[in-house]
Amino acid sequence: MVSFDALLRSDSITAELLIVDNGSTDNTVAVLARAIGECTKFSLRVIQEDRQGKSSAVNRGISSAQGKIVLIVDDDVVVHPQWLIKHVESHNVTSFDALQGRVLPGVDLEGRPADPNKLREYNIPIVDYGEDVCEIRGLLATNVSFKREVFEKAGLYDARLGVGASGFGEDTEFSMRIRKAGFKIGYTPHAVVYHELDPARYGRGYNRMAQYRKGVSRNLYRQDSIVFSILPNLLVNCVRFGFYRILGNSHKAYKTEGRIMKYWGYLAGKIRRRHWVDSHNED
Repeated sequence: MVSFDALLRSDSITAELLIVDNGSTDNTVAVLARAIGECTKFSLRVIQEDRQGKSSAVNRGISSAQGKIVLIVDDDVVVHPQWLIKHVESHNVTSFDALQGRVLPGVDLEGRPADPNKLREYNIPIVDYGEDVCEIRGLLATNVSFKREVFEKAGLYDARLGVGASGFGEDTEFSMRIRKAGFKIGYTPHAVVYHELDPARYGRGYNRMAQYRKGVSRNLYRQDSIVFSILPNLLVNCVRFGFYRILGNSHKAYKTEGRIMKYWGYLAGKIRRRHWVDSHNED
């Protein structure tokens, strides 16, 4: 809430702030109740969504929103004071129907900034395509905005995917549907958020787990061949991983290890799904 209090807003922008509480078990309810009474910049509404999962929470917010442009941001980021203005401006001066804003490293709970040499090891989403507005293929809903027509034609997020459900994949799947519906996705470097650094996410263990779950999630919306796609990619990346370890290239070895776990998760999900289908067909 602190970063929203610092947001700048022009007189031409009428905005409402929706916060979706997806079954919080801490003091979130009390904090939000206090925020409602203190918020003067926006019309603030708190919405409860009982169905667990980020996609369900996001869908509830989208369905409740009234604006022509809908912005989505995660709860573990700090927004730049001009975040709102720059998203709206970018829609006004471009032909994009969905916009990805920049996501940069923030600070940890002690206020310490990220070490530039260890960015990958923090395992946070970083989105930075440079200083120019450009067209891109996929979105990361840590910092995005949409014209309302996108949801009217492409639908909402797949509730089977995302944090609280399969773990990952909701943004990739939704981006595919956006493009299929004929909409254009763009990137704006001017609408910025800063992702907090969480020590619980640091290191190889979290990376392996996250990439594996991405692979499992991919199984729900893609149909790549086990023989001609998944297994060859798994084998190639295993060879590359060994090669990079021998050369001492820890950066590429870290990235390749994640790819191995993603394809392994995809394979495991495929096999599990086939077993489920076969067993139900027998019934």
